[in-house]
Amino acid sequence: MPVVLRCGHNFCSSCIGDVLDAQEGSGFYSCPQCRTEFAERPALHRNIALKNIAESLQPNIAEQEISGILCNYCINSSVPAVKTCVLCEASLCVGHVKVHNKAAEHVLIEPTTCLENRKCSVHKKILEYYCNKDSVCICVSCRLDGEHKGHPVESIHDSFEKKRERLKNRLEGLSSQKAQAKSDIQILLDHESKVKKDTASVKKAITTLFKDIKEKLDDLEQRILHEIYLQEGLVSSSVSDLIKHLETEVDTFSKKIMKVEKLCSMTDPLNVLQEHGEDNDTITEGHLELEGTATGVRHFHQEETFITLLHGLSRIMGEVNIDMFAQTDTDIVLDRDTAGNLVNISKDLKTVSYAEQLSNYPENPARFNNNQVLSKTVFSSGRHYWEVETGKTGNWRLGVAYSSTDRRGDQRMIGDNKKSWCLRCFGNKLSVVHNNEEISVAAPAYRPSFGVYLDYEAGRLSFYELCNPIRHIHTFTTTFTEPLHAAFLVYRSFARLRTLYE
Repeated sequence: MPVVLRCGHNFCSSCIGDVLDAQEGSGFYSCPQCRTEFAERPALHRNIALKNIAESLQPNIAEQEISGILCNYCINSSVPAVKTCVLCEASLCVGHVKVHNKAAEHVLIEPTTCLENRKCSVHKKILEYYCNKDSVCICVSCRLDGEHKGHPVESIHDSFEKKRERLKNRLEGLSSQKAQAKSDIQILLDHESKVKKDTASVKKAITTLFKDIKEKLDDLEQRILHEIYLQEGLVSSSVSDLIKHLETEVDTFSKKIMKVEKLCSMTDPLNVLQEHGEDNDTITEGHLELEGTATGVRHFHQEETFITLLHGLSRIMGEVNIDMFAQTDTDIVLDRDTAGNLVNISKDLKTVSYAEQLSNYPENPARFNNNQVLSKTVFSSGRHYWEVETGKTGNWRLGVAYSSTDRRGDQRMIGDNKKSWCLRCFGNKLSVVHNNEEISVAAPAYRPSFGVYLDYEAGRLSFYELCNPIRHIHTFTTTFTEPLHAAFLVYRSFARLRTLYE
């Protein structure tokens, strides 16, 4: 078997194996031809192309060996034989074939020295017939008197022609299958190439997206840090000014204290009484309130920083280019006019829940007469994504439906008609339903949130389980012909809508 090393040179697998065995313990391995060194024993890979070339040459070798069979009747010279007579057990050259016995029992075959398999092992006669019952070649004695007597038998030539015809048909079938396999391989290669191209495009888009986000986040970080620095500087400046002012007052107070202390230490009443002013100063309790704003003391307000941060993040998410993946800026809300009387709709039109008592909504041709509701939001083009949080108990359906879906018929439930597609939870069973055809899918261990991805032009509707990692549940492929609405059915449960960036 020819094998190839990483350096590209080909060797017999046995021979190169012996060379590598001899190099063990030397600390490295090398190619005997180019001396390329390998730190570890190199792996040997079969060279299929070289193997096929070698095998294609084998028939020529066999022909050369056959050509070495000599005519048994040319005693004085070595003349190659062209035929062998099975009856005579002799090989003949061109000249002796012409004069050989032409009787039917003298069967001529390609030159060979092995005639044992051409005769019956029991009667030592030529194998002339084929037993269809036992699928073996037999002689005339086996047919007339032996164990194959009475079996369906035909001549070897007739049986050979029939089998050759079957083999031809089989060959045509195999050739057709081979061609189909090659076609399938090309389809898979094209698919693989497309996947690589698509993934490369998405990788590039994701890299660009996150680069853009990082740049905007860096700018936002610097802006917020700069604002914090400015606030810190203003606070420090106001505090420094007040400290200087207070230090001046402290010096004034110190001088006055010394003067008063001096007066207090005097014993001459006349001198004390003649000193004016010191005992008339008004002492103000708490003359400076540091918590007040009138004094000029500034404060650091964290709320302003957080508002700046949140506003900046909101603007970033609104500015980054995510439309290439899905339109997530659409605020999906429920249409109360389509809600059946067995459902409750929240004030923000984001949550639908099962109603234990009839809601008594006003009559409306668009209203379902069961526990279903559609969204006000309409999808007629583009790619869209939204998420749905479901209850831990109860049964529900979530998906999409055309505006023209039936509101009161027997097949009004989403998924039970041609105009709607849904993911269904019934008890512990999870399935997908369209046109009343249900396909079971693996249910989650608990009831998580679900993601819905709609590509209108591509005709794809996909459901995902929002676990870690995210699990793909099912994708419907079709051609959408009408605008679509998000659709919900709840029973003893609820469903809460949320867009990707709500």
